[in-house]
Amino acid sequence: MTAATPALAPSPLPDERKALLARVVEGLDSPSLWWLSGYAAGLAQGNPVPHLAVLPGGAAQASQRLTIVYGSQTGNARRVAEAAASEAEAAGLNVRLLRADAYPQRELASERLLYVVISTQGEGDPPDDAIGLFEFIAGKRAPKLPELKYAVLGLGDSSYADFCGISRKLDARLAELGASRLFASGEADLDIDTVALPWREQALVHAKTLLKTATTPSATVTALRPHAASAYSHDKPFAAELLLNQRISGREFKGVGFLKHGGVGKDVRHIELSLQGSGLHYEPGDALGVRHRNPALLVDGVLQALSLDGDSLVQEKDESLPLREWLATRKELTKLSRPFLASHAAQSRSEELNDLLAPTRNADFAALLGTHQLADVLRRWPAHWDAQELVSALRPLTPRLYSIASSRKRVGEEVHLTVDVLDYEAFGHAHVGAASGFLSSLEEGEHAPVYIEANERFRVPADASRDLIMVGPGTGVAPFRGFVQERAETGAPGRNWLLFGARHFNTDFLYQSEWQDALRTGELHRLDVAFSRDQAEKIYVQQRLRERGRDVYDWLQDGAHFYVCGAINMGKDVHAALLQIVSEQAGVDAEGAAEYLSKLQAEGRYSRDVY
Repeated sequence: MTAATPALAPSPLPDERKALLARVVEGLDSPSLWWLSGYAAGLAQGNPVPHLAVLPGGAAQASQRLTIVYGSQTGNARRVAEAAASEAEAAGLNVRLLRADAYPQRELASERLLYVVISTQGEGDPPDDAIGLFEFIAGKRAPKLPELKYAVLGLGDSSYADFCGISRKLDARLAELGASRLFASGEADLDIDTVALPWREQALVHAKTLLKTATTPSATVTALRPHAASAYSHDKPFAAELLLNQRISGREFKGVGFLKHGGVGKDVRHIELSLQGSGLHYEPGDALGVRHRNPALLVDGVLQALSLDGDSLVQEKDESLPLREWLATRKELTKLSRPFLASHAAQSRSEELNDLLAPTRNADFAALLGTHQLADVLRRWPAHWDAQELVSALRPLTPRLYSIASSRKRVGEEVHLTVDVLDYEAFGHAHVGAASGFLSSLEEGEHAPVYIEANERFRVPADASRDLIMVGPGTGVAPFRGFVQERAETGAPGRNWLLFGARHFNTDFLYQSEWQDALRTGELHRLDVAFSRDQAEKIYVQQRLRERGRDVYDWLQDGAHFYVCGAINMGKDVHAALLQIVSEQAGVDAEGAAEYLSKLQAEGRYSRDVY
């Protein structure tokens, strides 16, 4: 039985010093860390600084070490990389595991064995924690790597046109820099283990051969977060009881005089779930994973389009279930993929669909993925599928992640979500979202299978005196509700500035009364809003940023942290606005502005959670 790790006292160090300390201890083995602790203790007691002898062998250490770097947006790449590191450690190898933004770029030139596990975000973008490293490797400052041996595993989603785009670019660039590819890069779809498991097996064989397994383990796995004590996880979710399911938009809040400011069609829910008895803990900025059940409307749409009997039994691997249950609990019905569409094109003998799959039609293919659910494809291009073929061809159902909209310090053993419910008409049929439809249909007392997905990149500053600028349009405001609660409960002296945007003031001003109360009590110090459809000219949050450019820059210069949460395209627009603000206010060119923002990101003062 292992004793619990003692909690550290709050750090008195400023963020810059903490970041420097993290770089100093990164990858050090136990003897080195014990030596460093003694060195620091001596300084604390007023002893003179001793001469630091430099011992040879840094390059030799690198040559006998496996480095595993991961870039992860939703936690999947992190879990695969952690598993690979654990397997290497168990084999007696010297291994260090690092998140991409913690990897010391200066060490790349001396690296000898490198494994990279990286996800692709959106349409071919790197995950936020890997932006800096990817830009470094892709840029002019990247060193030649003639002595490096490497392997890459990409995680992606074939419902996007540029499937595993970042891993492909990274793999090609490392080869271009002179590194030797040990084996072909892996490209895992939503059914991650089918590719990740054989990739890990192959990676371990190569590492053991190259590093000549040591007689005793000498692992230096760098843990970036403590392991959760809870018995519940991604693979074993907790059945959380629904406490509240409240519609917070699309209602007539302001009276009939405000109807010109928008209709009542939008449906956003405030969801409260109990975590009592789970042992699950979260921090503001983390996400809640929901293992949902596909709504009956989605299941029935597929069954009707193919004229299949939902009660027919289908066996896959060692599991036998009625077809209806496979579709409800095991298979994706809203996200399409290129492999399935290719199979359906063959089944339907559709020239139109085959043409859309051509590499030259990527834009049209992306439009298809963004507008069609499975039932739409089955109706548009009819084909024969029997139950067994269909279950085998469909992708596994994956959980959905929602930004947590609460602080445990205020709500206790609860977790709150802000859920945009998809419910619309298209192609002559009703459509609903998978997870949002599931959550919105829950009634008080019913349960949802959930787990916590930590997001270490998106946290309130350790230095509570720092100011926050938070940009969160629509449901992107969710984590900032948690941030403001957390800062209020801890008595943080730093100021909080929220920029919120939506279509209509009347129906879409999420948590309006809470923000007004927070302004009155001093929990929120500044609020700027942009309602895009309440006037002839559309106004968005990025325009509000530009209008407040001088204040934004002054806050950043004074040490403020800048956060963005919401849609990927909005995140790009906000980034462009920031570049313009820095260029104008600091009097620098585009390259200088980009360097300024890169520095903020490296310091952990510019964080994004975009999707």
